[in-house]
Amino acid sequence: MAGRGRTRSDASMIPNEKAIETIKKRKGTILRLGGYLFRYWPLLTAALIMNLVSNALALVGPMLSGYAVDAIEPGIGRVDFPQMFRYAALMAVFYVISTVFSYLLTVLMITISRKVSYQMRKDVFDRMMSLPVGYYDMHQTGDIISRIFYDIDTVNESLSNDLVQILGTVITVAGSLYMMVVISPSLVLVFVITVPLSGFITRFITSRTRPLFRERSGKLGVLNGFAEEMVSGQKTIRAYCQEADTIRKFHEKNRDAVEAYYRAEYYGSTVGPMVNFVNNLSLSLVSVFGAVLFMIGKMSIGQISSFVLYSRKFSGPINEAANIVSDLQSAIAAAERVFKLMDEVPEPADLPDAAELGGAGHTRPVRGHVEISHVDFGYNPDKIILHDLSLSAAPGSLTAIVGPTGAGKTTLINLLMRFYDAQSGMILVDGTDIRRLTRKSLRQSYAMVLQDTWLFYGTVYENLSYGRTDVSREEVIRAAKAARIHNFIMGLPDGYDTLLLEDGANISKGQKQLLTIARAMVLDARMLILDEATSNVDTRTEMQIQKAMRSLMEGKTCFVIAHRLSTIQGADSIVVVDHGEVVEQGNHKQLMEQRGSYYQMYQAQFQ
Repeated sequence: MAGRGRTRSDASMIPNEKAIETIKKRKGTILRLGGYLFRYWPLLTAALIMNLVSNALALVGPMLSGYAVDAIEPGIGRVDFPQMFRYAALMAVFYVISTVFSYLLTVLMITISRKVSYQMRKDVFDRMMSLPVGYYDMHQTGDIISRIFYDIDTVNESLSNDLVQILGTVITVAGSLYMMVVISPSLVLVFVITVPLSGFITRFITSRTRPLFRERSGKLGVLNGFAEEMVSGQKTIRAYCQEADTIRKFHEKNRDAVEAYYRAEYYGSTVGPMVNFVNNLSLSLVSVFGAVLFMIGKMSIGQISSFVLYSRKFSGPINEAANIVSDLQSAIAAAERVFKLMDEVPEPADLPDAAELGGAGHTRPVRGHVEISHVDFGYNPDKIILHDLSLSAAPGSLTAIVGPTGAGKTTLINLLMRFYDAQSGMILVDGTDIRRLTRKSLRQSYAMVLQDTWLFYGTVYENLSYGRTDVSREEVIRAAKAARIHNFIMGLPDGYDTLLLEDGANISKGQKQLLTIARAMVLDARMLILDEATSNVDTRTEMQIQKAMRSLMEGKTCFVIAHRLSTIQGADSIVVVDHGEVVEQGNHKQLMEQRGSYYQMYQAQFQ
């Protein structure tokens, strides 16, 4: 029995623990947002002063209004016009000054929120640049973009609008309560019932809507990710006639996002009407009990008038605060997604004593001697892809890596560049374990051309000189000629100053690939990696590029992953990889004489 009792107790603690964890997480998010705000504490202090002055001046109005009403003698109807006009003029002055301060406050808060959103985007993007490549392999591009733009915009809007209202609410409610106590302490007792009731309703509803806003942000991120994928894959979608299926999938994700948005807004919007009902109830009670106090001579008409106005100022902001609770919940949920991205574990730092390849700690420039020794690796440690893999590439040699799809060729390139680290074994460059080198110096020693070409929005010259800031136009033109792309560039409207659209959408796939090859040549690195880099050019052009690259890269180490085996016959070493292991290694003639895996692949391409 005792054991069962402990089980029930432990089970009952689980929801409480989750609730406590959620509260801690929410408080942490609010504190981090506060940290961004307090970076601009002088502006924030000025905003607080303006808010205080604006609302304090507005609070004087109802009291002056009551004095003006009391300038009318009850029953007789005689009016003390000079006194009434004096109070009315003072009211106008106070309200005008209050409005000016309110306007300046709005401008100031927009300025603060703009600075905060700029800093948040900067921090997010800086963190993105430090994240390992594996993070982008595991997350949708559209969802990441949604966090950078939509979620930060949501936070920005809340800071510029909701924060002002919340601060104004605190000042107005406190000031109105004080003035009502001064006018009639007994009549204030009405709010002893209505205010706790409003607080209970607000807390009850918001505790149930908070997960809905978190879900809304997540669904919108999924929708953005899907839309980004479909926009970039339009040619494939149309080639496979998948328009209808794509539309169906989009409608499903769109419906999920809209329903999540509707649920969050629907339940969040119920707070306002419920609190408004309670506030109207309090106004009714104030009117009834105020009339009773007037009849027994405890209050004047002017005091009742002032009290009613203060009661509206007291309850109105509470109602407004209830209405913006949903916006605040949305902002907190968005901020949680942003901070989650900021909290992702960055790429591990270099070792404290890491050396610069070809720099400090090395007595000579990079030679490009690469040796892979007994390497085991898997993207998931429980599923090893490369098994006890070893190979060696001499300086200035051309090493071709071939094998069936999924054999581990591209994985090997990821390890050479230290996009991932091997679970065991070593990769050495010029006799030094790459884990004891700085990543920057290692990667700068490689030029890399991938099968998936990437060009950015900019001129042809800017794209070709992307890896170097000290390159001359003559060097760029020389590399373009070697890559057999110079004539095409000169045929463009503005030559090397022609603006390329995002991802080179206004040129062909083959031309994009030639540009990326020229960009690799411009980099002038000691080692070169080509991952199916010539798959989108014709065989004749490919052979010309290989010859040009051999002369251009003379004395440099080159790794080539190729499916067309005819293009690598001149390689110094051909490594055949299958199921994560090196099954054959040698030059073309030696491997053909062995009549093994390479021989079978070569013969299959000519049957």
